[in-house]
Amino acid sequence: MARRSQGMPQEPGYTPGRTGEESLLHRRAENGDMVAYTPDEYGVRKDDGVGVIKPVNSSNGLLFLAILLTVAMGGLVYFVVQVILQDAWAIAGEVWWVFPACIFPFAAAWYSYAKERKAEKLRQARNLPRPVE
Repeated sequence: MARRSQGMPQEPGYTPGRTGEESLLHRRAENGDMVAYTPDEYGVRKDDGVGVIKPVNSSNGLLFLAILLTVAMGGLVYFVVQVILQDAWAIAGEVWWVFPACIFPFAAAWYSYAKERKAEKLRQARNLPRPVE
């Protein structure tokens, strides 16, 4: 919403702009209202990202994915221990790309979960609904 001259009344729902970290994100909430969130209250990206599959962006869904990837990392650690015990370093040399391919999603899942959980707590403290876009 645009701001008018100094002495003029403001439009309903006007929120003055902020600079830097205090900038607000105006997003539609679950109840259909437009709500101003700080970047910390917004959490992870909520839109569909122009993809075919809708992304998981709730804290419970992100926790499930993070635990699933932790189990996969456990399998990778088991593989490394077996390579060391059997002295089969040639196998590890052929599949080295699996290590960074598994570590990045594992770290990203736990980071996203922590970010969304923090945002969820901040929204609860201000009694804000969850953003949907």
